[in-house]
Amino acid sequence: MRITFNFLNKISLSNRTKLKQFIKALSQSEKTAIVDLAIVFCSDKYLLNINNEFLKHNFYTDIITFDLTSKKDTEKTIEIYISTDRVKENAINFNTSLQMELHRVLFHGVLHICGYKDKSKADKELMQCMENKYLNKYFK
Repeated sequence: MRITFNFLNKISLSNRTKLKQFIKALSQSEKTAIVDLAIVFCSDKYLLNINNEFLKHNFYTDIITFDLTSKKDTEKTIEIYISTDRVKENAINFNTSLQMELHRVLFHGVLHICGYKDKSKADKELMQCMENKYLNKYFK
């Protein structure tokens, strides 16, 4: 699995090697073959433009995940966009650290690729449970 971090907006992301290894282990644990994962850290404005253009949503969000895998491929090619502005605001609103919230959002995006949803109440509860499971494993 190839993982790249792209910074269009400044944010501190410590121990990238450990994080890459953990994301690989997470996807393997969830039986999802990801071959290429690009993670883009951007501003609210940048992500709002993507949300408008591709999803026809006119609101801020902390993350958008795109599965770019062709129908013929079994291994996934993924792009994850994360608004660092939203992550910073959410960390304050949820009374958590910036690093914890950043990793929660990142794991959330990877979990979407692994098939987890968050539209219904039950799906949201399961997603939150899985986020917490992997946050606890990562930060233990």
